[in-house]
Parts: sequence; structure tokens; C-alpha cells
Amino acid sequence: MRSIQSLLPLITLSLVYGAAIKHRDATSLSSAAGPTPTVPYASTTPNDILWGPDSPHSVPKPFRGKTGASVLGPDNIPIDLENADLFAPPSTDNGDVPNSKWPFSMSHMRLQTGGWARQQNVEMFPVATSMAGVDMRLEPGAIRELHWHSTAEWAYVLKGTTQVTSVDQNGRNFIATVRSGDLWYFPPGIPHSLQASNETAEGSEFLLVFPDGAFSDDGTFLLTDWLAHVPAEVIRKNFGITNPDAFSRIPSKQLYIFPSTPPNDDADDVSDPQGTVPQPFFFPFSQVEPTKLEGGSVKIADSTVFDVATKIAVAEVTVHAGGMREMHWHPTQDEWTFILAGEARITVFAANSNARTFNFQAGDIGFIPASYGHYVENTGNTTLKYLEVFNSDRFEDVSLNQWLALTPPALVKAHLGLDDETIGLLKKVKPTVIYASYTCRYKPF
Repeated sequence: MRSIQSLLPLITLSLVYGAAIKHRDATSLSSAAGPTPTVPYASTTPNDILWGPDSPHSVPKPFRGKTGASVLGPDNIPIDLENADLFAPPSTDNGDVPNSKWPFSMSHMRLQTGGWARQQNVEMFPVATSMAGVDMRLEPGAIRELHWHSTAEWAYVLKGTTQVTSVDQNGRNFIATVRSGDLWYFPPGIPHSLQASNETAEGSEFLLVFPDGAFSDDGTFLLTDWLAHVPAEVIRKNFGITNPDAFSRIPSKQLYIFPSTPPNDDADDVSDPQGTVPQPFFFPFSQVEPTKLEGGSVKIADSTVFDVATKIAVAEVTVHAGGMREMHWHPTQDEWTFILAGEARITVFAANSNARTFNFQAGDIGFIPASYGHYVENTGNTTLKYLEVFNSDRFEDVSLNQWLALTPPALVKAHLGLDDETIGLLKKVKPTVIYASYTCRYKPF
């Protein structure tokens, strides 16, 4: 007969095994239990746009479902028609998000003989701290005079043809003809000029973006402005010219934009013993073949293809009717958005339950701070075309769809309660621009 002492190892093993069985059973029971919601589910009630700028002549009312009331006092109805999601916000909007829309039509026009300019900066659009924009128009032959800036200048030609010239800090010159859809870029402090050709009767119009929200085009360093504020004898001494009349026709104040004879073609370059700039200040973006996607297309220009552009990157996006630029964010870069054509809806998510929805038309500027979640939906009946511009040398974004598709399914299910079929539809490659049979395009009332 065995002693109690000799049986102790068997008793211990039995107890351990029994505990393991109990733990296994408890675990299997626990894992078999379905998850229970810790908070109520989000509403699936549609939040369609209720009207648009081309809705018939009716007075929009700030109602969303059973909430809201009519406006009894004065009201600017054309603005209400353009901003349905501010006037009757989706129920998903919440909290406080800075205004993320600025229409260029609200900017002051600086009218000149030969053209005009209007700008957007933090004075009128406080949220846009990292970039500012200028829309400029030159009639055929008109010149934006020789100048330079303390920041870089990036440009997208909206229409027409512009000749750009420059000389860098090493005395190397540059001249190019830039056409609709093309880009130019001048680093900080590099002098340059802009002149519309006469290839078309309209001349040219272009969009300028500067990587500083406080930039003002009124603070440009202009050739005529400088020389008008230097004693005449100093100017002659600087150029080694003794003729007292040689510089007698310097304008008494800046020209800024002024008419002139249309420029010659690029073939008439000024010879330069130092050679030309090694990195061209021009990029033929219009000739880049866009990547075709399910709901539209996209093409990108950053320092990986436009070497000199170390401060500005851009994506040109088209979204077909019924499509949208997917839900995404940019990890470290603010987005300066410019609508080229069509109508768009953007909801900006600023964390901590703060979200707001804005409506955009051609000529409007949007600004989305870094890491703010957002989408861009085509809410019109035509193709939406817009620019995403970044104060960065590279274009980067994070796709919500791709993030979820590449995360363990159990984790995604635990968060969102998705079934296997829905999990299987998530995209492991960024869709970027998607198309859906359902769209929230407004139905005119």
C-alpha cells in the first residue's frame, strides 16, 4: 500500500489538469458568447443634401427631420442654396470645427491695367495656417513684373499660356512656356517673372500657392518698387553707368501687373555663360497620364517627379457623378483644396466627436488640417475635378478602407460588428476614388 507522500505527485498533477480543463471550458464558453454593445449603435438614417445651388426658386428652410424652424428675419438665400449642409446640417455633425471653406469670390480683387489678382490667407481664412493662395489673370502680353518672395511659389495654370523666366543664386537662367494644367515652382528668394502669351485671346489665368498661411502678395519684393526707393546716383554706381539719364524712366511706384508686347517663344532664350538651372522650374503636369480608378482618376506631382518642388505637392483628382474620394486622412500634411469644376461635399472629422460638413462649388477653397478624417463626395451631375495641395515634398494619405482590410478581422468585428461577408469586401489596395450606385445628390425641391 502506497504512502500518502508517494501519492502527492499524482494528486498535484490531477489538480493541475482539472484546473486546466475548467479554464478551457470557461474560455470556450466565454469565446462563444456574442459581444454586447457598450454604447447605442450609430444611426443609419440618411442625411442627404436637401438642396443645391441650382435648385428651383424656393426658399430653403433649416429643417432636418423633426428639428429646426423657419427663418423669420432677413436671410441671404443665394448663400443658403450654396451651403445646404451648413443651413440644414446632417445629424452626424457635432461639436465645433473651424470654418473649412473660403470662396475666392469673397476675396478682394486687385484690378490692374492688363489683369487682376485676388488672394486668400489667414486674414480671411484663419484655419489655413500653412498655405495661402492667389488667383491671377493676365491679358495677352501682360506682365507680372520681375519679383521674388520670402517663400516658395507653386503654380497651376488654369487656362491659357504663360511664359516664366528666372535666374538662380548661381547666375543660371531659366525660361519656359507653361500651358493649361501645367505647373511651375520657384524656391524662396529666387527672382522670376510671369507673362501671358497671345496663343489665345484670353491670355492666361493661374493659381498660385505659397507654403505660409500668413503670406500676402502685397508683401512681394518687386523690381520697380525697390529701384524707386534707392537714390539715383547709387543705382548708376551699382551698374557702372555715368549717363545721368540712363535710369531716368524708372517708375515712381511698383507696376505689379502691366500691359506689354506678347513674349517670344522659348527658342529665343538669353544665352548664359553659367548655363541653365539644373532642375527645371517647370513640370508638364498636363501630359501626365492619370491613374484610372473605379470612380474617377488621380495623378500626383511631388518631389519624386518634380525635383525642385520641395515645399509643395499636389494630387489632381477627378470624381465621376455618383463617386467619392474615399474616407482618408493625411498623416502630417494639411490639405489646401481647390475646386476646379463640379460640386462637392466634405465632412471634416476633428476627433473627440467634432465633425462638420461643407458644400463646395467651382472656385471654392477648402482647408483640412493634418490627420483630420475626411472624404470628398461628388454631389453634382457632372464630373468633379479638384486639387489636393500640400505643404510637403511628398504626397501621403492613409485609407480607412485599406487600414481595416489589413487589420485582423476579429479586431475589426469587435469594433464595428461587421459580418464575414462585409469583411471580405474591404479593399487591401487603396481604392482612392470609388463609385457607388447610391449617391446623396440632392433632389431639387
